[in-house]
Amino acid sequence: MRQVEDFEAYRPLLIGLAYRLLGSMWDAEDVVQEAWLRWSGADRSDVKEPRAFLLTVVSRLALDQLRSARVKREAYTGPWLPEPVSTAEAGPLDTAELRDTVSLATLHLMERLSPPERAVFVLREAFELPYDRIAEIVDSSVANARQLHHRASVRLGEGRDRFRPSAGEHAELLTRFIEAAGGGDLAALTELLHEDVVAWSDGGGRVRAALRPIHGRRKVVAFLAGLNARYSYGAAGLSEANGHPVIWTRVGSNLQLVAIDVREGRIQGLYSVLNPDKLQRVRPPS
Repeated sequence: MRQVEDFEAYRPLLIGLAYRLLGSMWDAEDVVQEAWLRWSGADRSDVKEPRAFLLTVVSRLALDQLRSARVKREAYTGPWLPEPVSTAEAGPLDTAELRDTVSLATLHLMERLSPPERAVFVLREAFELPYDRIAEIVDSSVANARQLHHRASVRLGEGRDRFRPSAGEHAELLTRFIEAAGGGDLAALTELLHEDVVAWSDGGGRVRAALRPIHGRRKVVAFLAGLNARYSYGAAGLSEANGHPVIWTRVGSNLQLVAIDVREGRIQGLYSVLNPDKLQRVRPPS
């Protein structure tokens, strides 16, 4: 019983780690289940620190999974976006780093990183592990772990504000976006978007969506105006996923979740998830 209790006590932490590394809760749960099998079969006399043991096992399993997942994502229909999850499923969010590293924007940006870079970044930023422990987990030297973290931080920081907007500021920007986009106010919409804004749409081949990212304010405004003209939009509403405010709306007969990234007070990233397979763990506001 103690073995089960120990594992269950760490399960939310392990799910949060695996999800940050993989961007998919389905895959994260598979990894944590495999970690349970290894935990239950481990020689207890060899496990001095259960938390350290489990973090190591989950990280290594997730790294293996991530390497194969990257191949699958290259064959994905259109842009691949992370699977949104309810904030309650995202694991502990009691620090700014834990909250930021689970946002859809950050998870999407982490797709730029190599699997070791992503693992080092998450373990250091979100879980505050010392470099010697991280080096052991990713099977590298301490110096190399530091270098991997530096490279990841630089790549993720390019074009992003150092300080993130508060939840209230985030929600206010989304509300203004809903009003401008829903009302067809192109001038107001243009004002809300950063000049370097990029819009991604993930239909996964299940729902019609843009097959390539749309770059630049002028093109994104034209794209949104075209959608408004072509499809009937259901009433949009604010909700929360991945620890941050999001928009729920309906495009024709399809539900859509929209998250944003913010730079210099304007929207620089629009992440629209329409693939119904990825919307099973989140619910629109009632």
